[in-house]
Amino acid sequence: MQQLTAHARSFENRCAERGEEFRRLGAGQSPQALFVTCSDSRVVPALITGAAPGDLFELRTAGNIVPEYRPERPAGEAATIEYAVQVLGVEHIVVCGHSHCGAVGALVRGEDLTGVPAVRGWLESSAPELSGPGADGGTPELADAVQRHALAQAERLRSYPCVAEGLAAGRLSLDVWFYEVHTGAVRRHRSETGRFESL
Repeated sequence: MQQLTAHARSFENRCAERGEEFRRLGAGQSPQALFVTCSDSRVVPALITGAAPGDLFELRTAGNIVPEYRPERPAGEAATIEYAVQVLGVEHIVVCGHSHCGAVGALVRGEDLTGVPAVRGWLESSAPELSGPGADGGTPELADAVQRHALAQAERLRSYPCVAEGLAAGRLSLDVWFYEVHTGAVRRHRSETGRFESL
């Protein structure tokens, strides 16, 4: 924590060297994309994409889960998506799953999550399609399960009215990525082949 604190302490001085850039940020934001990914500390969207401050509007949840759209039960995730699309006018959404995902691994292996009831409830209610044994549940990378999971989250996003409208009008694109933590490789799902391929 000391290293993080020291960096934060000196951040203002480093920002002063890029004064005009940060002054523009003070005037507002217009991010290019909504980046939906996992809360996992090994997944750093700006590092993966080279994004500068203001480029990405991020939604990070355990297991990069997008909950079902329920306007009668407001949720932070739905509010983030709606704000990005309706207010900020992002033109792109990326759902990015990652290798070695603890949430997906717990689901495909059917792990006992009684000690973490909030986590269990979140995963079981939001990602039931992965419950029980999976084809690659014994591998640490979990590539197949994570990719299927990311595609399911993108499909759920399509049910959000603002996303459906944006896609139908051609104002919005939706991509699904898979990031390998151990190699840094990023693959994009190609609808024409049904496979994840290099960007």
